[in-house]
Amino acid sequence: MKLKSVISALALSGAALAVHGAYAQQIVKIDGSSTVFPVTEAVAEEFQKEKKQSIKVTVGISGTGGGFKKFCRGETDISGASRPILKKEMDDCRAAGIQYFELPVAFDALTVVIHPKNTFIKQLTVAEMKKIWEPGAQGKVTKWNQVNPQWPDAPMKLFGPGADSGTFDYFTEAVVGKAKSSRGDFTASEDDNVLVQGVSRDVNGLGYFGFAYYVENKDKLKAVPIVNEKGQPVLPSLDAVIAGTYSPLARPIFIYVNAKSLGKPEVKGFVQYYMTHGAKLAKEVKYVPLPDSAYRTAWDHVLKGKKGTVFGGTPEVGITIEELLRREAKI
Repeated sequence: MKLKSVISALALSGAALAVHGAYAQQIVKIDGSSTVFPVTEAVAEEFQKEKKQSIKVTVGISGTGGGFKKFCRGETDISGASRPILKKEMDDCRAAGIQYFELPVAFDALTVVIHPKNTFIKQLTVAEMKKIWEPGAQGKVTKWNQVNPQWPDAPMKLFGPGADSGTFDYFTEAVVGKAKSSRGDFTASEDDNVLVQGVSRDVNGLGYFGFAYYVENKDKLKAVPIVNEKGQPVLPSLDAVIAGTYSPLARPIFIYVNAKSLGKPEVKGFVQYYMTHGAKLAKEVKYVPLPDSAYRTAWDHVLKGKKGTVFGGTPEVGITIEELLRREAKI
């Protein structure tokens, strides 16, 4: 055989092996919320251990909004979301022909944190948080005594999620009264670890993010009790979320699954694994697991093809575990 023919034959053989290799390792593509990330990452790790490397699960953190952009372009199989899908995202998915299943996976206690050496903030009301974060505060409310005259004449250093974050959407809706309505002069990041570092390094720092990131870093952060509608200051905790007293910052978190992707055995297997083991792993990463019946109902929706959302495409605040389960049961 001539050298040229040998090279051609080897090239074709190599290409065939590459294609075979691509099929040999099946991939489940996930992106979205940094809040949902700890749960999904834990599920992905356990799932991959069980599958002995034959399936690779990739989990990104583009934020809820960023994740939905990719999801509605068909770039991912699953999108993590720390709030329900919004009308524009629903329209984008519909325009692209993408149908989806909405599966609640846990409840989160959105946590407001300060530096451990901060001794003057004992609790925060929604009104005080609004005074700090509303758009009109930008460039004007810059010292702590402008929020509460009993607090020191010291500069505020604020840290929060970026505009693509579902946590940003939920917090601004709950505190300011309108999603995405916020001052812009703060350190923003979709990566909650950046926010953790910012607050932990500045005695005048304040930030907010999901409960799991606080628990993971509670040696260098202090959680602030939030005054609920009954006037009770309540620290974020699993018990407070279950009892419904940590309000208005308790919220459900979700995964959205591309219906077409469920035709791939690796995706269907991963989602089934999530719904089977999600409660245990959600608790391990310090989120509030839903009752076992909720995961069974969610998987039943997948099996019966009950697609779509139980929400109306507009932001909602203060939904309880009971209300969520009632809606899910009605699909």
